[in-house]
Amino acid sequence: MTAFHYLLPTLLITAAHAGEITLAVKPFTVSHNLKATVLPETVVPIRLDAKVWPTFEIVSIANHGSSVKKGESLIVFKSDAVDEKIADTKQALTATELGLAQAELDLTTLEKNIPEQLARMERGAKIAAEELAYFQTTRLDASKQDADHDLKRQKQILASYQEELRQLLKMYKADDITEDTEEIILQKQKDAVELAEFAVRMETLNHKRIHEVTLPRELIALTEKRDDTALQLSKAKQDLPRSLELKKIEVDKMRVSLKRQREDFSELEQDRKLFEFKAPADGLFYHGSIENGTWSTGDLIKTLVPKGAAPVGKTFANFIPSATTLMIESFATQAEAEELKKGAKGFAMLTGTEEVLIPVTLSKSSDIPAAHGTYPMTFSAEWPKSLTPAPGQTLDVKVITYENEKAITVPTKAIELGAKGWTISVKLADGKTERRVVTRGKSNGETTEILTGVEADQVVIIP
Repeated sequence: MTAFHYLLPTLLITAAHAGEITLAVKPFTVSHNLKATVLPETVVPIRLDAKVWPTFEIVSIANHGSSVKKGESLIVFKSDAVDEKIADTKQALTATELGLAQAELDLTTLEKNIPEQLARMERGAKIAAEELAYFQTTRLDASKQDADHDLKRQKQILASYQEELRQLLKMYKADDITEDTEEIILQKQKDAVELAEFAVRMETLNHKRIHEVTLPRELIALTEKRDDTALQLSKAKQDLPRSLELKKIEVDKMRVSLKRQREDFSELEQDRKLFEFKAPADGLFYHGSIENGTWSTGDLIKTLVPKGAAPVGKTFANFIPSATTLMIESFATQAEAEELKKGAKGFAMLTGTEEVLIPVTLSKSSDIPAAHGTYPMTFSAEWPKSLTPAPGQTLDVKVITYENEKAITVPTKAIELGAKGWTISVKLADGKTERRVVTRGKSNGETTEILTGVEADQVVIIP
């Protein structure tokens, strides 16, 4: 196929007179003209896929279309705020780790101490109950008897001293004269009686208090202690396991919180890596986005300046390696996509240099329409050495999808669809006309190929 073929008209007919044509065997082609763009096969999109950091203020950015060397900065963002956030987050993370370690230690201690504490309380409650029972069955009566015996003993002592004094007085009364020794003995005995009387009075008070106050109070105290220890034990059996479960929940929550803090910190550190983009190789730096076969800038490019803000989660620039192959990207209508198949060949012409024909081959086509309803098409190109296209330049692409060197064609408007199928009106030798059923082939819009039903040199009536 030569460039000449692309310049041939798709129909060569001889007009007998207005409204008639004489059919002839001539070359016929079906071609498609597409608007296209030069784009790199390999492109590194520059985008801020930040997880947590919301804003990126530009400090410096390479010029649009600038040539850069490997390792050179493409764009640098202001990082003071994120660095402070990282430092604060790291400190908070350390505090949470320490808090969790302490909580885990407390949990371990509780798990060990609670059974021991319950065992001690059970022993205390058991002892309190036993002490009360012993007091009620044995010690209460024994204490009363002991108090009674002490009072009785003091009374006996008093009676004994009183009897001795009475006997001494009786004995010494018989003498006319009381000697000094006898006086001393009597006085001593009187003192003993007085002391014993005092002891009886004190013992009587003590006896009364033991019976009326001390023992009843002790009974109450032992009863309360039994009840208190039993109540404390009952409460502890509920509270202590509950406190253990609460501590476990607390520790689990702290572990989850720590996990999330670590994830947030990791995401923040990952975001920190986005604050400078460097060229991965020698190449070009383009502002705007090159996605899905198109390059666009829009209002976005206005913000790509120092102190401007780059968008998050959206491609705003691209790095194009010097070694990449330049492809031609275009979009076809549904009808064109049906005709354009992988391997189809044609030519492309850069706008402004149409005299230079660039051989192209359809290397990839999509069966699924894009969002705007057209079908992406990718062409490989044999770039002339004299031509150095730049990414983003526009082209016109022409692809011939069908070619027949010996075709019979008619204007498409001459064909009608009726009950018998496609027909055309043919002029007979006697000047009359008749409808002929024909088989149509390919069409390029204005002209349609006829496969059967008519022959060369026949005259067809054009409505």
